[in-house]
Amino acid sequence: MKLWLIRHAKPRIDAGVCYGSTDVAAYVQETGVIAQALASTLPSGVKVVTSPLQRCRKLAAHLKLLRPDLSPAEDLRLQEMDFGTWEGRRWDDIDRADLDAWAAEFASWRCGGAESVADFTGRVGSVWDETHAVGDDTAWITHAGVIRAVMLIKSGLRQVEHSAQWPCESIAFGHISMLESAS
Repeated sequence: MKLWLIRHAKPRIDAGVCYGSTDVAAYVQETGVIAQALASTLPSGVKVVTSPLQRCRKLAAHLKLLRPDLSPAEDLRLQEMDFGTWEGRRWDDIDRADLDAWAAEFASWRCGGAESVADFTGRVGSVWDETHAVGDDTAWITHAGVIRAVMLIKSGLRQVEHSAQWPCESIAFGHISMLESAS
């Protein structure tokens, strides 16, 4: 089975703002460039699944215009982590005590009162498991956090206890990678 992981284009929001599950639009021209790259990369018959957030959904729609043979489906579990009351705030403006508490209880702390890393990794893990059970070549149009969670899950780690365990690699807007594994 092959799994393509695709990150959306740059969102139309200031740098340094926590936007996780906020439904922010991406730049249209960049979305089109990524769709062109996907159209020439993805093989015929690949199953395309997208986050329902518009920065991913619109990339899937652009791809569909270029490749009518690909019919994207939405999956809520591919949405970025929900940071609750932190959403829309500059990271620098989030209370230092809250950020320290998150670091101290990385797996279970509910960021902004919403989702924990354990919750987030669990939902990404469930769609990972379903994708592998079906065994079809699949492309996920999603977010950096989801891609990092997949990196963690693929390494065999389903739960993290410390923030140092979380993958910290930079994932560029428009990132396209392919994982190959046995179903």
